[in-house]
Amino acid sequence: MGSLDNERTTTGWAARDPSGVLSPYTYSLRNTGPEDLYIKVLCCGICHSDIHQVKNDLGMSHYPMVPGHEVVGEVLEVGSDVTKYKVGDRVGTGIVVGCCRSCEPCKSEQEQYCNKKIWNYNDVYTDGKPTQGGFAGEVVVDQRFVVKIPDGLESEQAAPLMCAAVTVYSPLVHFGFKQSGLRGGILGLGGVGHMGVKIAKAMGHHVTVISSSDKKRKEALEHLGADAYLVSSDENGMKEAADSLDYIFDTIPVVHPLEPYLALLKLDGKLILTGVINAPLQFVSPMVMLGRKSITGSFIGSIKEMEEMLEFCKDKELTSQIEVVKMDYVNTALERLEKNDVRYRFVVDVAGSKLDGSV
Repeated sequence: MGSLDNERTTTGWAARDPSGVLSPYTYSLRNTGPEDLYIKVLCCGICHSDIHQVKNDLGMSHYPMVPGHEVVGEVLEVGSDVTKYKVGDRVGTGIVVGCCRSCEPCKSEQEQYCNKKIWNYNDVYTDGKPTQGGFAGEVVVDQRFVVKIPDGLESEQAAPLMCAAVTVYSPLVHFGFKQSGLRGGILGLGGVGHMGVKIAKAMGHHVTVISSSDKKRKEALEHLGADAYLVSSDENGMKEAADSLDYIFDTIPVVHPLEPYLALLKLDGKLILTGVINAPLQFVSPMVMLGRKSITGSFIGSIKEMEEMLEFCKDKELTSQIEVVKMDYVNTALERLEKNDVRYRFVVDVAGSKLDGSV
């Protein structure tokens, strides 16, 4: 094993300013330690929140920024205290790569809610170096924030599970919606939404996809296996579906009204927000008071939940529906994603790309 004290460099694709345009960028990786893994990135999914970050939509971006938090790779080297992984293992890592380890969320294995969590990019690690994401040749990650990819699950298929799938799996388990026979709604049929349909169906739920138009009806019903499809502008259809759903996953990442969807919930139903939105949402209080309904949110999942989710997807033979692209297509992919022009997740073949930008 080589020395873990030597600083390495890698090349990724970074945004330099709020234009969000990515281009090759060579930088130093943080110094690795006894509990770290040095990982060759094989592929990385593209999430809508990557757009928010590279374009500074939330007003917190720092440049240069290498995005990407749905990372699957191969372990090249392990630190002296690493016990769970070995060289050659295929592993995944997500958006959280550090936490305080002493607060209540950390002690209860819900580290994604630690107030001192460290994001895998657009943040600063404990050594003072900026964190950079998975649109790069290599990453260094603490073993605590890595999961083993099950055999039989292709790397490109596994990448979106690091965010899109666990974002749905975690609240279904936490809020007690894992049992069969429930009726759920999926608002927005994108990366998270399409995995929501698949996971909820695998749990035995009746699933209704809710969309702003009819254009995804066939895909939702015939390809993803949804039980019903509801167009939000169809007043009669929305009235007929009132008080029918135990929960709704609201995956829409832009400002939208909540009241039409609150009306679809049963008594004690939950509207679970998972889309990152940079402006306030509004509703009138009787919409929740008169049905004891809840508007809540959920953020990805813990490492423990990621491990459970991967086994669940393996056992149920669930995969994500993806479009694989090379890194030189990533700017076009981001533009298409912003227009919702992907079915349903872009995955960058990082290992098969020329990261220096050469043709």
